[in-house]
Amino acid sequence: MAMRAFFSNRIYKNTLLSSMVLAIGDTLRQFNRAKQFAFDKMVKEKRSGEQRRNKSLHLLVKQQFQLDDYYTNSAIQAAKAQIKSLEELKTLYITDTKAQISTIKKKIKKERSKLTSLKKIKKSFIQDKPKFPKNAREQKKGHYYTVSYKNYTEIYPHAYAFEHLYLDPKIKGIQHKLGLLTSRLNLKEEALRQLKSRIPSAVFGTRKYFKAQRTKACYTDDHDAWLEGWRKSRYSKMTLSGRKDAAYGNFVFQYNPDNHLLHMKTPIGQVRLENVVFAYGQEIIDEAIQTQRACKDKKKHGKPIAWSLEDHGMYYIVKCLVDVAPNPHTNYAKSSGIIGVDLNVDHFAVSNMNEKGQLVASCTIPFDLEKKTTGQAVKIIEAAAIQVVDIAHAEKKPIAMEKLAISPSKVINPYGNKKANRKISMFAYRKMVQAIKARAEKIGVAVFEVNPAFTSQIGKMKYMKRFGISIHEAASFVIARRAMGFKEKLPPVLRALLPEKMIGAHHWAQWKYVSQHLKEIRIHAFYLSELFDVDRFDQTGECFVAGALTGMEQNSLSKLKSRKPIS
Repeated sequence: MAMRAFFSNRIYKNTLLSSMVLAIGDTLRQFNRAKQFAFDKMVKEKRSGEQRRNKSLHLLVKQQFQLDDYYTNSAIQAAKAQIKSLEELKTLYITDTKAQISTIKKKIKKERSKLTSLKKIKKSFIQDKPKFPKNAREQKKGHYYTVSYKNYTEIYPHAYAFEHLYLDPKIKGIQHKLGLLTSRLNLKEEALRQLKSRIPSAVFGTRKYFKAQRTKACYTDDHDAWLEGWRKSRYSKMTLSGRKDAAYGNFVFQYNPDNHLLHMKTPIGQVRLENVVFAYGQEIIDEAIQTQRACKDKKKHGKPIAWSLEDHGMYYIVKCLVDVAPNPHTNYAKSSGIIGVDLNVDHFAVSNMNEKGQLVASCTIPFDLEKKTTGQAVKIIEAAAIQVVDIAHAEKKPIAMEKLAISPSKVINPYGNKKANRKISMFAYRKMVQAIKARAEKIGVAVFEVNPAFTSQIGKMKYMKRFGISIHEAASFVIARRAMGFKEKLPPVLRALLPEKMIGAHHWAQWKYVSQHLKEIRIHAFYLSELFDVDRFDQTGECFVAGALTGMEQNSLSKLKSRKPIS
């Protein structure tokens, strides 16, 4: 069973009696004040470590705001849910901050290594015996001094120019950078200490709106206007939990499926909302209410139905929250194969695999999320998700996807490639997964999630050249094979290059070892690889065709061939 929320049509205030609008407004205000009061009490008690009341919180809230037991329970539950949400966010923030600290420390270590190398070069120049580390980008070639970068090379005609135009400014720049990094590290470590020790709090009505009273000109000159908007934002929503022993699953809201009439019990009196219909999920809501009304032993077999009311200024929106059973016609069968899906920033890579683990077909479903609003991005992703699920439905096969933990990766590489970082920040992984799962649930397609370890690396080395497909389509094929229980062994040539310690290791450990040594090789170079031709490798000792690799790539490959022991 899964909780689902269904939205009603708009209920405009000008279609209701003014007394009803006042009653709803007063109820929203009292409920939210009670929730905020309960939240404040619980947070203060957690911070002090002692109970500051001689009554139960339920009785205190009930007497303070003159609410019945049902409203009081719901307000306290909402406050507890808010605290739980903040605690979960705190855990997430701590994880992200630890990842940032680790990244900064690695960057400091890297910059210190550069500084040490440059200082040694500087010392050799002072002694009038210029010396350079073997693999440094700074080298002496003939009478010239060169600094090699990825796309260009700087040339200095003599030692004086190299020392004073490159070496001294570079050393000074790295020292300045280390100072900034150290300062940033101290700030992050202090932030981590505060996160671990602090009891989180919340600003009801949003912190942004609260600050707007001093930051927006329209509010700095008119505080009453800000105060009115502030109160609306604080008192605009309420959710009342259901009760399984209630006739309609709820003691406050009673919905009649026959005439779409919603009765609401407020502290002031009854409110009737007519023509409350649900564009999506009407049949599910009707069935849930009819089942609850027909249930004879509600305490044992009844189902609670929660309701939420939101004030949007000119109109209200009602939400019905019910437990929905899984689709009984969902296809979980892998007997004919599975559809593998690799989620990416700007496309879905899809592969169709049969029951023997063989690739039947593959394709890419592209989309563009750059410079799109959140709403636009969601619609674009949903449209692409529909195409993915429709492929699985037509093939009568379930779907396999990776289960990623994307949040830390968005903060872990602030000093990397700007373009890559922007793509990572655009990666709406959760929205993609939610869109695919929602569509799959609707039309009865099962979704399996697998460990994402080395799927792209395996696809790149084993299947990209063999099938003439992209690295992402190859990764989706690996995902499909993993969901079916197939194991991926190293290609024969790469297996022959493993050190003795790695021969009996788990195949993922072997892939990790090989991937670390081949990470410098460009992706498209693997289309020219010969990783399955053992005879050719025995004769020539080459894993790639002649001319496929650059000098730097040859160096990284030579480290693997040398079978250096694992440090």
